[in-house]
Amino acid sequence: MSRKAQPRNLKLLLAAGVTVAALAGLTGCDLQENADLDNGQQAFTQKCGSCHTLTAAGTSGAVGPNLDLAFQQARKTGMDQDTFEGVVQGQIENPRPANPQDTAVYMPPNLVEGQEAEDVAAYVASVAGVPGIQPPAFIPNEFFATTCGGCHTLQAAGTTGNVGPNLDDVLPGQSAAMVKDSIVNPSATISGGFPSGVMPQTYGDQLTPAQLNQLVSYLLQSANGGK
Repeated sequence: MSRKAQPRNLKLLLAAGVTVAALAGLTGCDLQENADLDNGQQAFTQKCGSCHTLTAAGTSGAVGPNLDLAFQQARKTGMDQDTFEGVVQGQIENPRPANPQDTAVYMPPNLVEGQEAEDVAAYVASVAGVPGIQPPAFIPNEFFATTCGGCHTLQAAGTTGNVGPNLDDVLPGQSAAMVKDSIVNPSATISGGFPSGVMPQTYGDQLTPAQLNQLVSYLLQSANGGK
């Protein structure tokens, strides 16, 4: 790849806050040699998926950049996977705002560290923007744990989030229709002590009707430890 072509090929990566100078030091390293991709996938979905969309991981977060879009064009033009991996690892260590005019940094530095960071970087590099890649099968408990568990406590899922209500406390006694409405229209009824507008309003579009029904059934069966 020529130096002249590089800035054009990196346009979408730059939009995610990556600098050409940073890439220069990251290209050509065999960063994936000792990576555990399965561990990388698990760590990504648990710690990154609530903020980033990545089709292969089945995540649809919108706080940070869509990682499929960020790498799609560069992958088409033949950029190598080691470069992608270096980009991701650089962002983990030193996150930058997607918009250079916005000085807010949404992602905390070193959200994952050491070998786990290498595993996440290698995993993202292996799947982000790959043409035709498919999301994993919808498994309600896994979806909840990776997408909702950072904000909600649910004993059966092993999650302890406290940004939103404790579901073991609020779900017992609710009907399926009530739970479904709280997912697709979360601002309609707010539990006491919690602010409005925090929970994403997009799950009704992101989940198919069948997936939504599966998630509701799982939540009702699991509330209060499944009792």
